[in-house]
Amino acid sequence: MNPKILIIGACGQIGTELTQKLRKIYGTENVIASDIRKLNTDVVNSGPFEVVNALDFNQIEHLVEVHKITDVYLMAALLSATAEKNPAFAWDLNMNSLFHVLNLAKAKKIQKIFWPSSIAVFGPTTPKENTPQYTVMEPSTVYGISKQAGERWCEYYHNIYGVDVRSIRYPGLISWSTPPGGGTTDYAVDIFYKAIADKKYECFLSSETKMPMMYMDDAIDATINIMKAPVEEIKIHSSYNLAAMSFTPTEIAAEIKKHIPEFEITYNPDFRQKIADSWPASIDDSSAREDWGWNHKFDLETMTKDMLGHLS
Repeated sequence: MNPKILIIGACGQIGTELTQKLRKIYGTENVIASDIRKLNTDVVNSGPFEVVNALDFNQIEHLVEVHKITDVYLMAALLSATAEKNPAFAWDLNMNSLFHVLNLAKAKKIQKIFWPSSIAVFGPTTPKENTPQYTVMEPSTVYGISKQAGERWCEYYHNIYGVDVRSIRYPGLISWSTPPGGGTTDYAVDIFYKAIADKKYECFLSSETKMPMMYMDDAIDATINIMKAPVEEIKIHSSYNLAAMSFTPTEIAAEIKKHIPEFEITYNPDFRQKIADSWPASIDDSSAREDWGWNHKFDLETMTKDMLGHLS
């Protein structure tokens, strides 16, 4: 039997593509998209949509009951750079929305939760290369602190109340279908838009800032596959490391130049440089590969070709 799915934060960077893919797999009527406002977008217009405030437990509970929801994907969050400008609200949104769905699962009103974590859980004291699944985590951003705390609560609710919650630590995500959403890794999205429109890009990070990245197609596949995996394959109930590629602004610019020879990049690091410097350069995701068969499809070369193809 198909799950009945509620996506909270369906109009965001990940939610947009996740909603469309889940509707293709499970049928439009089985995937309820929701967000804080109703925009005139494909996600809103292509199937069931509800306006919901992720901070309002009663609203979420009402949707779960009305639509007989089994699985919740909680994608609502304030991202790294945006969260630094509004720390109290970021903490409130990122933490309390999670408690709402964890408590619905604890009360047996839903069966399964997907909640995204991030490489932001790591900090300046974390080993930068091949960051292990289990390691020092001293995040230095509001976003990272909220995600690390969320991981602990997910594991707690699993261990104490038997809640089936699944999570992956997303690296920087790159997508052609939604514009940048206020993250530190978003330069790697913006650079493609500017390359096509202006043939030049001013990067807010320094030229050799290496960070883990992933093409959105791979991230969506990982999200759906971890939720499809049999419960006995999920061994980690905090959050799984996930990786595909790591590169610097210099390297992505060189790849773009192969397609747009006149493209030029300049550098003007801002407050996001400090955030980027606190994050890993590459990730060891062997646990996800071994436990539930994770495997990425896109590298820098194939991603660049696909991005430019779609945006052109």
